[in-house]
Amino acid sequence: MQFAAAALLALAAQAPSSAPVRTPNVILIVTDDQGWADVGCYGATGFSTPNLDRLAREGARLTNFYSAQPVCSASRAAILTGCYPNRVGIAGALVPSSKHGLAESETTLAELARSRSYSTAMFGKWHLGHLPPFLPTRHGFDEWFGVPYSHDMWPFHPDGPKPWKDLPRMRGNEVLELNPEPGTWTKACSEEALRFVREHRARPFFLYLAHPLPHVPLGTSPEFRGRTATAYGDVIEEIDHETGRLLALLDELDLARDTLVLYTSDNGPWTPYGEHAGSTGPLRESKGTVFEGGVRVPFLARWPGQIPAGSVIDAPAMAIDLLPTIARWIGAALPELPIDGCDISALLEGRRADPAPRPLFFWYETNELQAVRYGRWKLHFPHSHRFTDEMPRTSGGKPAPYPVRTIGLSLFDLDTDPSERHDVAPLHPTVVAQLEGLAQDMRRELGDTLRSTRGTQNRPAGRTE
Repeated sequence: MQFAAAALLALAAQAPSSAPVRTPNVILIVTDDQGWADVGCYGATGFSTPNLDRLAREGARLTNFYSAQPVCSASRAAILTGCYPNRVGIAGALVPSSKHGLAESETTLAELARSRSYSTAMFGKWHLGHLPPFLPTRHGFDEWFGVPYSHDMWPFHPDGPKPWKDLPRMRGNEVLELNPEPGTWTKACSEEALRFVREHRARPFFLYLAHPLPHVPLGTSPEFRGRTATAYGDVIEEIDHETGRLLALLDELDLARDTLVLYTSDNGPWTPYGEHAGSTGPLRESKGTVFEGGVRVPFLARWPGQIPAGSVIDAPAMAIDLLPTIARWIGAALPELPIDGCDISALLEGRRADPAPRPLFFWYETNELQAVRYGRWKLHFPHSHRFTDEMPRTSGGKPAPYPVRTIGLSLFDLDTDPSERHDVAPLHPTVVAQLEGLAQDMRRELGDTLRSTRGTQNRPAGRTE
């Protein structure tokens, strides 16, 4: 990271970890709008996730893992580039009329893997530009099957008429069908993933399985309908089941010990959809906000023999850390352009005495710098936000309207108050001043529309006009 903070750099600096024993296959599973508390090992109720719980038992579970922004396109840009979304010109959620996407000059995880002679594939939701220059096959993926943006961007949105065209299901640049049933996505993407693993089992592979669900509209294969008390629970159980099929295939092909499996969500749940949305547990607010419920997500990592089984890691980490971490494990050089993430491989492997390899995290909502975390402290800057905590649990898949509220300058101690209910800014003026200073460094680097500040290190998105 480029902001000037000598003390911070001293904290973050670590001796490089030793090279891994072997170069792993990599499977990165990302769900859409799955809440922090929507996995059994994170306290889920009303449905079961035995296969995800197996990942936790056989690997590591992180309790303070974060998305980089609480909305789809931005969070996915961070996952694939190791950068804050604003650095690479992606903010918020792209729509079918968007003319921009991830720039060709950015280096993705798939391109890093390809540089190491990995086979690469992406199945599921892309959402980083739907026009031909921006599709996955232009960003390092040998093949792609899925949907170019959120599958609610279609003519049947429950809010009523929308300017959305027919929703395409695609393979590469080819449209296979229009407006597929939502319940077909999970199994279809999983079948592609299973096929890819079978076909590429003899050489290293990188598989990005980005399930379009449990983002609304919900749906499942027939055998999962009515399995739980809610449609949302049915969706999670099907995702869990398909994850189990993938793990079973790795066992069958004797690839489990040579495969890194990562599981996370792009951001928190979309709670205005009531019982068609997930749970944040004790965390405040949800998707679309930089409160913990919007940005803290489940994260599981399994690599037998390299990541200690049953690890529970409380140290914070973020989706921007995935690229440099995977780069370390597969022996790839980092991108030439600056990134923001840090290598957390030693943390996951239990080889670092310092439990906090990176103590600082910034959250933008679109291009507003709204919060920063440093160690146990999280400072919110004055901003407007959705208010969803007291919304009724509506039914039928139609969202409830939510009011907008404002928060003033507020400091929370996440060690004792992860629900962000008790502002302790008056008690810790020095901490507030320190975090404000670090935020000002980031504003100079990446800008902040709340302060009408233009950044000096932003890179443009790719554009077609």
